[in-house]
Amino acid sequence: MRVLVTGSAGHLGEALAMSLAARGDEVVGPDRLASRFTTHVGRIEDAEAVGRAMAGAQWVFHAATLHKPHVATHDRQAFIDANVTGTNVLLRAATQAKAAAFVFTSTTSVFGDAMGPEPGAPAVWVDEDLPPSPRNVYGVTKLAAEGLCRLARRDEGLACVILRTARFFPEEDDNPAVATAYAPDNIKLNEFLHRRADIEDVASAHLLAAERAREVGLGPFVITAPTPFTKNYLRELASDAPAVVARLAPNFARIYARLGWRMFPTIGRVYASDRARAVLGWTPGHDFRSMLARVDAGQPPMSDLARAVGAKGYHREANDSVMAE
Repeated sequence: MRVLVTGSAGHLGEALAMSLAARGDEVVGPDRLASRFTTHVGRIEDAEAVGRAMAGAQWVFHAATLHKPHVATHDRQAFIDANVTGTNVLLRAATQAKAAAFVFTSTTSVFGDAMGPEPGAPAVWVDEDLPPSPRNVYGVTKLAAEGLCRLARRDEGLACVILRTARFFPEEDDNPAVATAYAPDNIKLNEFLHRRADIEDVASAHLLAAERAREVGLGPFVITAPTPFTKNYLRELASDAPAVVARLAPNFARIYARLGWRMFPTIGRVYASDRARAVLGWTPGHDFRSMLARVDAGQPPMSDLARAVGAKGYHREANDSVMAE
C-alpha cells in the first residue's frame, strides 16, 4: 500500500515511516529537509508539489508542523502558512486522490490555558471533554487545522481522524527552570505519569486510526501513556505528588534515591487516554511503571524505536515553514 507521511525528516514522521516500511508499505515522505525517508523535498503549502506526492496514496499521515519551540523563532504568518494553509492543501489533495484515511497529528497544546489550575485548586483532568483554550499561535493554528479536518470529513467525506498527542520528543525540556532542576531522563520519566507518551505508542495509535478511520469518526483522541491516577487523586497531586506516586508505585522512591532523582513536588494536569484506548482499541506498551522498570535495569526511559529515531532538534530559521514534527 502507498502511504504518504508528511514531516518524514522529523520525530514522528520517521517513526511512522519506519513502522510502515516494516509492514511492507511504500512510504512517500515529503519534507522541507532531505532525510533517509524524504522522497519529495518541498513545502506542504505548495499545492502542485503535494499533488504529485499524493498520487496513489491510500493513507495520509499529516505529522508536519511548526510547533511550540518555534514560537520564539517564527512569526504568526509562518505558523498560519505551515499549520493551516499546509493542512488545507493536504486535505484537498487527499480528497482528490480519494485517500481512504487521513490522520492529523494535533496536540494537547490546543487545551492551553484550560490546563492551568487556579492556586489551591485540584489538578486538571485533561481529556476530550475539556474545552480547548490555546495560549499561543501554535495551539491556535493546530486547532484551526482540526476545524479544517472536521469540514473535510463532513463536507467531502474524507475519513479524517484527529489525534491530540502528548509529549513524545526526546529534546531538552523547553522550560529552563525545569531543565536546570532535573536530569533529562528524570523529567521524562516523571512525565510518563501525566503528560508523555513513547513515540512507538504514538506511531501505533496513528496506524490504528488509519485502519479504523471510517468507523471511529473524527475524534479528537488524546494520545498519552496510560496514567495510574484517577480523578480522585487530583487534589492531592496539586499539593503532594510524591506521596501519591509512592502509594501507586512503592518501588519508585528506592529507584529514584539510587539515581539521585526527584519526583515533581506537584502535578497540575493529568492527561487521560481512556477514549483512545476504548474507541481505537489502542493498547500502548509503555507507561510510568514499565519505564521505571527500564530505568531500574539501567536503560533510558524510552523504547527501542524512540532510541532509533533519536533527537532531531528544531528548525530555528525564522519565518521558514517546515515539514517536520
